Amino acid sequence: MRERLSAWLDGELAEEERRETAAHLEDCAECRRELALLERLDAALGGLEAPAPARLAAGVLDRLRPRRRYGWQSLAMAASLVLGIALGGTLARDFYPYQAASNGNGEVLALEEFHDFPQGSLGAVMVSYQTEETNGL
Repeated sequence: MRERLSAWLDGELAEEERRETAAHLEDCAECRRELALLERLDAALGGLEAPAPARLAAGVLDRLRPRRRYGWQSLAMAASLVLGIALGGTLARDFYPYQAASNGNGEVLALEEFHDFPQGSLGAVMVSYQTEETNGL
């Protein structure tokens, strides 16, 4: 019954429980004294103000402010990255045109462009091998 007295005082009891508690209070002097004590305690505590923690207002306001997740700085950084990749790809293609269109024989063909190789040298063997492959031998 003591648990119900606090709920009675706060107005939290259902109608049926309220009637049962009222009937009990008519017959029980001890519960009436307990209820009177709770009423005095509630009145005394109701006049007190609990101070809010020092950072409560600032903390609430900080959480209410919208946070920018993506600003113009992030957009500029992403654009710079895309531009750098595109420029790097273009420059690489311009600096290495033979590699980009290579058929696998670019190194041997390039050897022929310099000069005639001495008989028996590695360059002469490679050129002769390439010539045989090209002629279908």
